[in-house]
Amino acid sequence: MKLTKKPTNQTIVKPTPQSISQVESKQNPQQIISQFFDASVNKLIIWSRRWGRRAWLGFLVGVAIVLTLLQPSYAQLTQNIQNFSNSELRGVWITNIDSDVLFAQPRLEAALIQLKQLNFNVVYPTVWNWGYTLYPSDVMGRVAQQVLDPEPGLQGRDILQETITKGKQLGLSVVPWFEFGFMAPADSELARMHPEWLTNRQNGSKIVREGIHDRVWLNPWLPEVQTFIEDLVTEIVTLYDVDGIQFDDHFGLPVELGYDQYTIDLYKKENPGKTPPGNARDPQWIKWRANKITEFYGRLYRKIKSLKPNCTVSLSPNPYQFAYDSYLTDWKTWEEKGWVDELLVQVYRENMNTFIREIDQPEVRVARSRIPVAIGILTGLRDRSYAPQLIRDQVAAARSRNFAGISFFYYETLWNNASEPVEQRIDIFNRIFPRPADRPTVVR
Repeated sequence: MKLTKKPTNQTIVKPTPQSISQVESKQNPQQIISQFFDASVNKLIIWSRRWGRRAWLGFLVGVAIVLTLLQPSYAQLTQNIQNFSNSELRGVWITNIDSDVLFAQPRLEAALIQLKQLNFNVVYPTVWNWGYTLYPSDVMGRVAQQVLDPEPGLQGRDILQETITKGKQLGLSVVPWFEFGFMAPADSELARMHPEWLTNRQNGSKIVREGIHDRVWLNPWLPEVQTFIEDLVTEIVTLYDVDGIQFDDHFGLPVELGYDQYTIDLYKKENPGKTPPGNARDPQWIKWRANKITEFYGRLYRKIKSLKPNCTVSLSPNPYQFAYDSYLTDWKTWEEKGWVDELLVQVYRENMNTFIREIDQPEVRVARSRIPVAIGILTGLRDRSYAPQLIRDQVAAARSRNFAGISFFYYETLWNNASEPVEQRIDIFNRIFPRPADRPTVVR
């Protein structure tokens, strides 16, 4: 069952404007210049009284030299202030797992309206989940004879177009989220019709348990799988007026997989005289498989940009070391090669020390110097709500380090599925986002 049923007559509470002390005001360039010259003049007066007229000339020469040397840095400083003083990524992921927001158009539209009222500026709606698309897909019709997710409430609808239409009307960016990546339910039509597309462990087993669900993984090294994924992405980018497309931690696969015959033969071909190590965590074996996924991701990025140059390619992975060691996802290399336009690192941690350690990792700091980097914050799960203070503390930690913004996982746990009353939970986000802000973007 994909859905935990919830009452459909949820109350939509309109937020009221409130002041907030957590949001720090930023100085404009004129204020910086004024403060600099005020300090300079005060220092000049003190020196002139102590050392006489010569101090005036010496001091002025010194100031001229310093201003000349610092001119490029100051120009860059003022440019950064102008570009980012009113920008912050404020996103939320919208899924059809343990959530009912997508299962009725009025409910979806009401949710988007409320997010806009609370000064969110981007939504990440799932479009590829449970082995189905949430939009009518010719690709899926051809590959799995199922053009749309058959779940009641989704049939006869184009959820992606509904989100785009209402989102554009409200001024929200819409970035469809390729949620399942290479993963599929073990009993899906896709898995049953294409067993040759699946990879396996060394012992031949294919099932990977995720909670109570049995999953299988498409072989990312198989040309037919790569073509299938590329066709789905191309379909979205060419047929819909999207602001971007997002891949996440499922654009990789569990490290114990990769022992299918095709991948073994490919490894032997590229490494004469060798066979894949029996240890799935062998560093060279991890690197080879991760590099192959990197090659495909790079081709996919270039394809997207060739079709729609201004389409933001967003990536939402796990913290790097876990992503690479456990899921063969070398996102640090992807970012270094310029294949990521927006990075949202999923830091779903309840311990604040662990949370801070992850957002302070070197690869995260380096990425921030090149592209907008935001932090993904968990607001709860189906059976567990996260405390308001923890949410506020994590937002404050991200802001204090000047990240480009934050995104919350997932919509239903913002206020509908929470321990606190709906109005109280809504007020949390009203205080976090007291006024509008633009979503930062990078166009390569």
